[in-house]
Amino acid sequence: MDSETASAATKHIQRLERLLEINRSLSASLELEPFLHSLISAATELTGCELASILELDEGGEELRFLALPWFHQEPLKMVKVPLQNSVAGWVLQNGQPAVIQDVAADPRHFKDVDQASGFGTRSIMAVPIIYQGETLGVLEVVNKTEQAHYTEEDLTILASLASQAAIALQNNHLMIKVQQSVDQRTELDRMKSDFIAIASHELRTPLGLILGHATFLREAIQPDQRAQMDIIVRSAMRLKEIIDSIANMDNVQRGMASVRAHSISIKRVVEEVLDSFQLEVKAKRLSLRTDTGQEDLLVEGDPAKIAIALSNMVKNAVTFTNPGGHIFISAESIPGYVKVSVIDDGIGIPPKDLPHIFERFYQVESHLTRKHGGMGLGLSVSKVMVELHGGRIWAESVEGKGSNFTFLLPTNSGQAGTPSRVFIS
Repeated sequence: MDSETASAATKHIQRLERLLEINRSLSASLELEPFLHSLISAATELTGCELASILELDEGGEELRFLALPWFHQEPLKMVKVPLQNSVAGWVLQNGQPAVIQDVAADPRHFKDVDQASGFGTRSIMAVPIIYQGETLGVLEVVNKTEQAHYTEEDLTILASLASQAAIALQNNHLMIKVQQSVDQRTELDRMKSDFIAIASHELRTPLGLILGHATFLREAIQPDQRAQMDIIVRSAMRLKEIIDSIANMDNVQRGMASVRAHSISIKRVVEEVLDSFQLEVKAKRLSLRTDTGQEDLLVEGDPAKIAIALSNMVKNAVTFTNPGGHIFISAESIPGYVKVSVIDDGIGIPPKDLPHIFERFYQVESHLTRKHGGMGLGLSVSKVMVELHGGRIWAESVEGKGSNFTFLLPTNSGQAGTPSRVFIS
């Protein structure tokens, strides 16, 4: 091997090593703009040209704009649009093939407006398409091979390799933009939903309060044989009030507006008050309801109204899904660092496939059960967020056809109550 051949081989190996080095460094970059500027610097260096640039289709899809340029050309060329017709870059993008022009003066595709805007004289151009999975995203081009030399097959191979790196970067950037747009749209939809819930809850509460007030008054004034119909109005209005309150409570937590007004409260008293509110339903279904809250009063730091909401929804779930003549047992006990409250029933139970989802908003266990028992699937999700607001946790165990056991823990340490690291809303 003569010295000239050996020198060419050595130079070839050095260029490949440099290309691999640049590829590794480019792969470590996460931000698009510095990535592309590093890439055009590498293209200039490895092909021995005066400068390089990257172009992409504008939003209208009818012209090309410069996406990456050397710093000294950024200002004069940032507003220049390159047409798809009568330009080298346009031809490359439309045909998806490289173009190698050793003398632009002899090629009508050269778009001279770029030279006029930049004050730069173009002698030669080599351009390759930036393609990702069959879609042409842009064009990478180098201009003016130094020392009046001609572009080589090796130059073209190197430029194509860099274009593949650019393709991945551009595609990732497009995906990130779409993801951000989706996030923005979801955020806006959540805001609109929250505004609607807040307005609807406020507007519904006023007429609903009037309905309940007048219905309660009229119940005492009408004939005894008409009170059953009035009781239906009162019960239906109360059910509507529960739905409105559940939706409003969930929305307040999501918007970060829920807070815990913590002070020492008696779990035994909360249990007793909740049970009092279910006496009519328990009696109507002939359910056996037992409690065991121990001899000593169990105290926690928390918001009694929110703990009552959590327990009330659990008891309501047990009453709803326990068949007439069934049994419900409510217990409260102290364990190290926590108070444990459980609601146990021998009702219809929960299918295994549904058990992991029962605390999700609006989740319904079996459509035929929903039609039979009603409900929107909000009660248990509200219980979950109320417990988590206190730094506690809630879970369920169930055997289909035999019953369920819903349990929550509340911390007894006042430093824990009301300060969970995060409230998770399914």
